[in-house]
Amino acid sequence: MRLLAFLAPASRHPASGNNDRLSTPWREVISVAEVARSLSKAWSSRNLRFRYRHAEHHGKIEAVGRYAKQRCNRNRRAMGTLTLQSGETLAAADHPAPARSSYRRLRCGGAPIGLLFALALAGCDVNAQSQAPPPPSVTVEQPVKRTVTDWDEFTGRFEAIEEVQVRARVGGFINSVEFKDGAIVHAGDLLYTVDPRPFDAVALQAEGQLADARAKAELAKRELERGLTLVQTSAVSEQVVDQRRQALQAAHAAETQAEGTLKAAQLNVEFTHVLAPLTGRVSRHLVSPGNLVQGSDTGTSTLLTSIVTLDPIYIYFDVDEATYQRNSKLWFEGKRPSSRDTSNPVQVTLTGETKPSHEGKMDFLDNRLDISTATLRSRAIVPNKDLSILPGQFGRVRIIGSSPYEALLIPDAAIATDQSRKIVFVVRAGNTVEARPVVLGPLDEGLRVIREGLKPEDHVIVDGLQRARVGAKVAPKMAQAPAAGKAPAVPADKALAGDKPAAGAKP
Repeated sequence: MRLLAFLAPASRHPASGNNDRLSTPWREVISVAEVARSLSKAWSSRNLRFRYRHAEHHGKIEAVGRYAKQRCNRNRRAMGTLTLQSGETLAAADHPAPARSSYRRLRCGGAPIGLLFALALAGCDVNAQSQAPPPPSVTVEQPVKRTVTDWDEFTGRFEAIEEVQVRARVGGFINSVEFKDGAIVHAGDLLYTVDPRPFDAVALQAEGQLADARAKAELAKRELERGLTLVQTSAVSEQVVDQRRQALQAAHAAETQAEGTLKAAQLNVEFTHVLAPLTGRVSRHLVSPGNLVQGSDTGTSTLLTSIVTLDPIYIYFDVDEATYQRNSKLWFEGKRPSSRDTSNPVQVTLTGETKPSHEGKMDFLDNRLDISTATLRSRAIVPNKDLSILPGQFGRVRIIGSSPYEALLIPDAAIATDQSRKIVFVVRAGNTVEARPVVLGPLDEGLRVIREGLKPEDHVIVDGLQRARVGAKVAPKMAQAPAAGKAPAVPADKALAGDKPAAGAKP
C-alpha cells in the first residue's frame, strides 16, 4: 500500500492579507497515521473527521488520503510530492516555488505551528520497489594444456611427377582413336592408329633392297675365293684379287645399309600405332579420325593428347626469406632437422577443407632464392592412392616450424578484438569480468594457442561474450565436455571459489 502525499510548510506571508503563502521550509518525519490525525485536527470539516474515525475504526487510513486529495484538488494546492509506505516515515520535501492558498491559517493549541497540506493517493502495490535484474549467464572454460608443435603454412600448387605430350612420329591420316577421353591408361596401351599402308610399302621396298645387297655380297665373296685360288697358280694377278676383295667389302656395306633402311621402314610402320609411353590419366583427343597429322622429330609434329602421372604427386610452394632464416637458425641450434638432409613431414589441406587430409614429405629445396620475390622454391611429394588430387590444384602446405612445447589453448571464438590488440574475458573469483590481453599463436586441432596472457587456472568466457561487461558480475557455468556421457553444465562460482569442477568439464 502506497500513500502519495503533497506536503509543504505553511506560514502567513506579511503581504498576502487573508491568503496564506508558503515560504520557510518545514521538515518533520511523519507516519501515515500522523498525516491523517493532523488533517483531522487542522481541518474543521465534519466530513473529514468522520471519515478519519470511520477509517480508523475499520483500519483503512488510506480513505482519508483519498478524501484529502479531493479537497486539495479543488483548491489547487499541490506543493510537494512524497511516497509514504504503510508503517514507514518519510520527511517532507522542500518545494522551491511559492504558492498562494485560499485556506485559512490553521492553529493548534492557540498558536500557529505550521500548516500541513497533504494530498494522498491511495493504491495497492504489493511490489513496492522493482527487483534488480539477475547477472547474465555465461559459459566459461579453463585453457587446455598440451604439447603442441608449430607449423608454417604456405600456399602451393600440385604438379605431376611425369607429364608427356603425345605427338605423331609419322605423318599420315588418323584411322582411329583407341582411348576414352580422361581415362586412366597404362604404358603400352594403344591410343591412335595412323594409316600404315604407305609405310608398309616402304618397308617392303627396303626388304627387297636388303635381299639384293645380300645377293651381291654373296657373289663378291665367291669371286674373291676363286681369285685367291687362281693367284696361287699365277693365273690371275694380285690386282684382281684386291679388286674382288674390295667388291666383297662394298657388298657387305650395301647389305648393312639395306638392313638399316629396312629397320627405319619397320619403325615407321610401328609408329603408325601411337602407344601410351607411361601410366597415368590421359587428356582428351585433339585429333579426330580422318585428319592428316604431321610427323617429325624436330618438335613440329602434331600434338595428339597428353598424359600425366597421379600417384605420387608433387606440390611446389615458395618459402619466404624470414621463415627460411628462422628454420636455418633452428637447424644450427639442433632444434629442427633440415629439409635438405631429412625428409621432414608435411601436411596438406585441400581447397574447401578445414584440416589436413594428406601427408607427405619434403623432397627438394632450391639452391637459391628468387631475386624478384625473395622466396625459396620448395617441393614435397604426396601419396595420391585414390587419385583424387589432380595437377594444377591448390593446397595449403604445413611444415614443421618448431620443436614440441607445452602450450595453453582456448576456442578461437573466445577471442575478442580491442582495436589493435586481442583480448579474452576472464571471470575472477568474485564472478566479475576482467579483460585480459593475450598474445596469439597458431591454430592446433581447432584451438588457438595462447603464448602470453593466460594461466591454466583461469576461467575464460567462451559463450555469452556479448553479455559480459568489464567489472560487472556474471553467472558463470562450466562448459560441457564434448565426449559421450556429458555432465550437465554447473555454476562455475564453486570452481572459482576453490571447488573442483564437475566430472566431464574441460580442464
